[in-house]
Amino acid sequence: MDETDSSSRFPHEKLAVWQDARRLVRTVYAITRTFPKSEAFGLTSQLNRAVVSVACNLAEGSARTSARDQSHFSQLAYSSLMEVSCLLTLSADLDLIAADPQQQMQGEIRILSARIHKLRQAQINRIAT
Repeated sequence: MDETDSSSRFPHEKLAVWQDARRLVRTVYAITRTFPKSEAFGLTSQLNRAVVSVACNLAEGSARTSARDQSHFSQLAYSSLMEVSCLLTLSADLDLIAADPQQQMQGEIRILSARIHKLRQAQINRIAT
C-alpha cells in the first residue's frame, strides 16, 4: 500500500494518535523482551496486552459511525494507556526497567494521553451538536 495514498487506507491509519500508539507498542515490546522469563505470564503479558489495547481501541473507535461510540472507544484507549503507565511504574519499582527508559516512556504516555483526550473531546463536541 502506498503510504501517500490516504484514500486506500483504513480510518484508523489516518489518525496521528493511532500512529503514536503504534510507536508506543514497539517501545513497550522492546522493553518487555528484556524482562526475566519469570515475568512472562505476569508483567510482560499484562503490559503487552494493555499497550496493544490502546492502539486497538483507537482503531475500533475510528470504525464506529456515531460520535458517542467513537468517544467510548477513545475512553477505553485512554484507560488502557493509564494501565500501561501504572505497569511501567511497577516495573521500575521492581527494577525491571531503568529509570531513564521508564521516564522516557512516561513522557510519551503523557503526550499520547493528551492526544487521546483531545480526540475524545472533539468526539464529545460532535455529540452535542
